[in-house]
Amino acid sequence: MSAVRLTFSLDRETVRRLRTTAERLRKPQSQVVREAVEEYSARVGRLSDGERAAMLRTFDRVMASAPARTAADVAAEIRDVRAARRRGGRRRSRSR
Repeated sequence: MSAVRLTFSLDRETVRRLRTTAERLRKPQSQVVREAVEEYSARVGRLSDGERAAMLRTFDRVMASAPARTAADVAAEIRDVRAARRRGGRRRSRSR
């Protein structure tokens, strides 16, 4: 793996934690940063437990309110709508 040199500005507390962690693990600071970025990157796309629970609650609520029509009923309604559109839709009288 070829290395690319980058420049970052970090606050003093972050630098202190980086140095302490590198010393404790007996690893170079750059290795600690690489591993931290790798771990963070793996977590970014995942939902938190709270987000997952909220999405499941929403799904349950939507599914409970879903109409209980059969596929045949839906297909018949779609056919009727398409036929009405081909005929020009609803006919309205010009007088109001």
